[in-house]
Amino acid sequence: MADGQTSTSRAQRVRARLSAGSWYAALALIVALGCTILIVPTFFALATSFNGGETLRFPPQDLSLRWFVALWTESDDLWEAVSVSFRVSVLAVSVAAVLATGAAMYLARQQSMWARALETFFQSPMMLPGISLGLATLIWLQMLGMQLSYWSLVIGHIAISTPYILRTALIGLGQIDPSIIDASRSLGASQWRTFLRIVLPLAAPAIFAGSFIAFMFSFDNVPVSMFLSDARSEVLPIRLLHLIESLLDVRAAAVASVLILFTVVFSLLMERLLGVSRYVR
Repeated sequence: MADGQTSTSRAQRVRARLSAGSWYAALALIVALGCTILIVPTFFALATSFNGGETLRFPPQDLSLRWFVALWTESDDLWEAVSVSFRVSVLAVSVAAVLATGAAMYLARQQSMWARALETFFQSPMMLPGISLGLATLIWLQMLGMQLSYWSLVIGHIAISTPYILRTALIGLGQIDPSIIDASRSLGASQWRTFLRIVLPLAAPAIFAGSFIAFMFSFDNVPVSMFLSDARSEVLPIRLLHLIESLLDVRAAAVASVLILFTVVFSLLMERLLGVSRYVR
């Protein structure tokens, strides 16, 4: 009888180990597949940018830095698009940071269903497809009588930037001990002084982390920009799209490589300084 129970327990342990092994193997396969899907296109972009031929081609015809040099000597149109993208993203993220911080200050202190519904409403641009959001914003602006311009583009980018900053700001504010704020108020500090001297410095890393994420998302956004920009406010992603569609210009791959390098370096720097991953959930 004891031998039978021992055999049964051994069989159960073997099945448990096999089940755990199967789970970890499946998880590793999914992670490897996800990494492959993310990394392989990046590798193609990097490799193609070193092509010495006249058009986009993989594998490269011959290795050359020709098109990286061309970015500095023959790319006034691309630099103009970079300037537009940078100015739009900086302005949109700056306004979005103010709006998101104010909304987060209110929502962080509320526990009602109304506050949670309002939080979901503010974050809805993150959930909607970019094309749907761009079309909806275009229709709304036309109903208001506003023509496509640089400012319509900024408004659209404020809409897509605010949810990212709001989300990280709520996380940062939620990590502040309420007793610190109560202590400040009990010592005679006004609500505004408490905000400037206590709350804002403690929440600043989360706000900056959200602003960084929002800036990167705004800078390379295509769907909203396509609907809201005019001929004089062409952003970099749309300019690159036109270069690929009409000319198969290798400069597009060179720009993509520079952006990839910039994103990786700047992300590591922001993680080092602010710990961005703590606020991304």
